[in-house]
Amino acid sequence: MAYLEPSEFAKKMVDAGEQKIFMSTKDTFIRAFMAGAILGLAAFFAITVITKTGNPVLGAVLFPVGFIMLYLMKFDLLTGVFTLVPLALIDKRPGCDMSGLLRNWGLVFLGNFAGALTTAFFASFILTYGYQIDGGAVAEKVATIGESRTLGYKEHGVLGWFTIFIRGMLCNWMVSMGVVGAMISTSAISKIFAMWMPIMLFFYMVFEHSIVNMFLFPFSLIMGGDFNLVDYFLWNEIPTALGNLVGGFLLVGLPIYFTHVRESKARTAKDKKADAVAAL
Repeated sequence: MAYLEPSEFAKKMVDAGEQKIFMSTKDTFIRAFMAGAILGLAAFFAITVITKTGNPVLGAVLFPVGFIMLYLMKFDLLTGVFTLVPLALIDKRPGCDMSGLLRNWGLVFLGNFAGALTTAFFASFILTYGYQIDGGAVAEKVATIGESRTLGYKEHGVLGWFTIFIRGMLCNWMVSMGVVGAMISTSAISKIFAMWMPIMLFFYMVFEHSIVNMFLFPFSLIMGGDFNLVDYFLWNEIPTALGNLVGGFLLVGLPIYFTHVRESKARTAKDKKADAVAAL
C-alpha cells in the first residue's frame, strides 16, 4: 500500500527519533556532513538560477531537489532532528534521555556546518578560479544577500532579532511538513511530491533555514559581504536555529504526536446526549 494512515506514520516519526539517538558517532556525523553539503549545493544552484534568469519563482521551484536527494539517502539535517528526536523522549522510549538528544543535536550541527562550509569553499573557488578573479554576478548577489539578512535585521534591534526567529519557526514548520510528508507514502514519486511543495514554499517566502545559512553566509563573507562573523551568528544563525527548533517541534512534532500517537478516545452518541443534558 502506497499510503500510510496518520497513526502509522506518527509511530514512524517516534521510531526515527529513537533510531537517531542510538546512531553511532561516525554515522551521525557523516550523514549530517553530507546533508549540509548537498543542501548548500542546492542553495548555490537556486541562487545561480535566480541571478541568471531574474526569476525567484524558478529558483524556488528547483531548490527542493537538494532536500529530496539528501532525504532519500537518509542524511540528517538539524531541522529534521529538532522535530523527531524529542518525540522519543516524550514517548519514554528505553534509553532515550536528554544527554542522548543533546549528543545527536550537537553532532548533527557540527556535521551540517562542516558540510555546508565545504560546499561554500567549492562554490567560491570555482567562481573565482582559485580566488584570482572577481566572482561575477553570482558573487555580488550572494554578498548582498548576506548583508541584508544580517545587518538588515540588526538595524531593527530586538524586533529584528525576533523577526528572524519567527522566520525560522515558519521555515521549519514547512521543512518538517516535508519530512513528515515523505513518511506518508512508501512510493518514491509520492515522497518526492510531498517534500517538494513545502520546501518550495519556505524558499520562495525567504524563511530562515539554519543549514542553508551555514552555507550562504560564509559564502557571502568569502565573496566580499560587508558584515562579520559576530553579525552572522548573532543576527542570523542563532535566532534562526532557535526558531527552527521551536517551529519544527511545536508546530509539527508535538501536534502530530498528541493527536495520532496519544489519540484520545472517540466520543460516542451517549457522550453527546449527556453533554446536551448537562447544558440544560
